Amino acid sequence: MTNSVMPTYGRLDVAFIRGEGAWLTDTEGKQYLDALSGIAVCNLGHAHPAITQAITEQAATLIHTSNIYHIPLQEQLADKLADLSGMEQVFFCNSGAEANEAAIKIARKYGHSKGVDKPVIIVMDGSFHGRTMATLSATGNSKIHAGFEPLVPGFVRVPFNDIDALRMAISHWPEAVAVMLEPIQGEGGIKIPAPDYLAEVRDLCTQRKLLMMLDEVQTGIGRTGEWFAFQHAEGLLPDVMMLAKALGNGMPIGACLVAGDAVGILEAGNHGSTFGGNPLACKVALTVLNTIENDKLMQNVKTLNATMVHGFEKALSGYSEVKVIRAAGFMFGIELIKPCTVLVQQALENGLLINVAADNVIRLLPPLVINAEEAKLIVSKISKLVIEFIESQEIKCVA
Repeated sequence: MTNSVMPTYGRLDVAFIRGEGAWLTDTEGKQYLDALSGIAVCNLGHAHPAITQAITEQAATLIHTSNIYHIPLQEQLADKLADLSGMEQVFFCNSGAEANEAAIKIARKYGHSKGVDKPVIIVMDGSFHGRTMATLSATGNSKIHAGFEPLVPGFVRVPFNDIDALRMAISHWPEAVAVMLEPIQGEGGIKIPAPDYLAEVRDLCTQRKLLMMLDEVQTGIGRTGEWFAFQHAEGLLPDVMMLAKALGNGMPIGACLVAGDAVGILEAGNHGSTFGGNPLACKVALTVLNTIENDKLMQNVKTLNATMVHGFEKALSGYSEVKVIRAAGFMFGIELIKPCTVLVQQALENGLLINVAADNVIRLLPPLVINAEEAKLIVSKISKLVIEFIESQEIKCVA
């Protein structure tokens, strides 16, 4: 432990030195089942041989040139993403926050092209879009804002999963040019909207000529059982979609995809990135996509989702302290009626990596590569921890 690293993280007292599949090993040789995937990053798990090979071969060939030249691997990756998503063009960057920054710039330039002097983007309460100044301003969480005011202007917040509130906001703000939201709120506690919500947002945006911008940084790349969460709604296509996290399986890469009215808004000189879309990152991302496709991992997600949901419901259904179990593919949220952040440390001690979102939602984001045995192990370990936590709270109340 050193004082030279800026203390921007509340780190757990553990350090990992190797990984394989869904498992990590710490400096003491103890193994942990990773039910968090580096926060939805390592969809292929750790030290996947295809990723190792891609990094090794590309690093020995060419890592970086510059975006002032053509980059064939970047073009191949853009074509692949367009094919999988139905989107038309891609801008590459290094992170989800950067992808969201690009989307915000697209929305503002779109607004100016329509004669709107001060464009407004409608965003959602409980959302998370990043920690740069623009993306934290778009984020619907006052804890993220604290200490960094004044925020970037031009954002209006409405409740998530409330189409009437969105309709009213659009009517109230004639300067509105875009709606920016996550199809499922991850940091907000695995909040899954009503089945028709995204389609209704799409219809509203089309009617009012607003850009629909979907932040799929956490939900994309197979996490929900489809390539992208919006694909669960038949016939829906956003104008802008933002990706990162699992696209590189740990290699930093982000992407902002556009279609429809968003195509052609950013022109040469409007935006850029020094490292975005370099040969190494694009080679890895292509390998990630091809591996998920070839190994049929999204079918694995769908199959084991049902197994895990059934397991959690069977083990926890008798406890009123469990408010609800939410799940979409390999995004699980077990909401308790009380704050349960202590479970992160307790899970760690029991060889399991988890997260708690919104103070009272156990968030699980296991790798897409887990097998049935590992899925059942996650269910059994979590269920045991939750039951012990509930019973310990009851004892405290009696005392």
